[in-house]
Amino acid sequence: MTRSFEPIWLALPFPAFVISADGEIAEVNDAAEGFCMASRKQMRGRGLVHFAGEGSAVVDAVMQAQGGMRSVVLHDVQVGWGGEARGVANVQATRLGEGEVLLMLHPRSIADKMDRSLSHRNAARSVAGMAAMLAHEIRNPLAGISGAAQLLSGGLGAEDRELTEVIEDEAKRIGELVNRVESFGEMGPTVVEPVNIHDIIDRATRAAAAGFAAHMRFKAVFDPSIPPTAGSAEHLMQVLVNLLKNAAEAVPEGGLITLKTAYRPGVKLSLPGKRSQGLPIEISVKDNGPGIAASILDDVFEPFVSTKASGTGLGLSLVSKIMADHGGVVDCKSDANGTEFRLLLPVWKEAR
Repeated sequence: MTRSFEPIWLALPFPAFVISADGEIAEVNDAAEGFCMASRKQMRGRGLVHFAGEGSAVVDAVMQAQGGMRSVVLHDVQVGWGGEARGVANVQATRLGEGEVLLMLHPRSIADKMDRSLSHRNAARSVAGMAAMLAHEIRNPLAGISGAAQLLSGGLGAEDRELTEVIEDEAKRIGELVNRVESFGEMGPTVVEPVNIHDIIDRATRAAAAGFAAHMRFKAVFDPSIPPTAGSAEHLMQVLVNLLKNAAEAVPEGGLITLKTAYRPGVKLSLPGKRSQGLPIEISVKDNGPGIAASILDDVFEPFVSTKASGTGLGLSLVSKIMADHGGVVDCKSDANGTEFRLLLPVWKEAR
């Protein structure tokens, strides 16, 4: 590569690779390291097929470009790297000459994920506003129904008393649902302070292991060099607890939850006014359960969408709202080998 173009190459915002005539990775840029979760040293000199896999659409695009087509573009390709899914991307392979190919991946942008997070936050706030408005009106008749059922049960036989107990139980269930929905509006404003994410993960994991996730095994893969993030410790604790609870409920006895942290300096979100917000702090919560059905995967952060028969579909919506309030992003990947939730957060910066 011509050295004068090196700064441009390294600054490209999307993953790019130079593939040699014999199919080896000759060069990668910074964005490729972040996307592939591997260093240049790990990738250079190794075959593309080793990372992308036999029969991969990415490898096929490169081979087509090497075979005579000047440029090959594939849309909405599920990209895998090192045996793990890396998301959906457009793939472009362009012949450079003498068998070399420039391979570029255009994954779903962070801005797109942020738009979805903001949409989920607005939906959650709409739910909270509706609950606050209706809570009083719902609780009053519920109290009357429950009280009347209790009065009736005193003069009834055992068989009829069972029916009044059903009425009381259902009234109580509706009241609990109203309380959960109303809690969306009770978190208060986000107080931004420096937060050590490993302290939060440790607290959440210990709470989970002592309660709802006592049947699970935990594996931690942490980057100890990660700086503090900017946010509310209690709100981020709520996010981790919700994700751990989902993972524990998705996996039977003896399941595994893997928690990872990493620092990805190339992840940035463009903002109005030619500004950008870095989201380099990454937290991953992954289970080895059966995965989420593809039919609802894109909607799991919407209010009232649930993978559980008895679920209310509010937990992940709350996660998305809190992340958006923190200027961060949450996304989800899932297949038959498990489900992974990935959180991206900014670094704490002292006010000037």
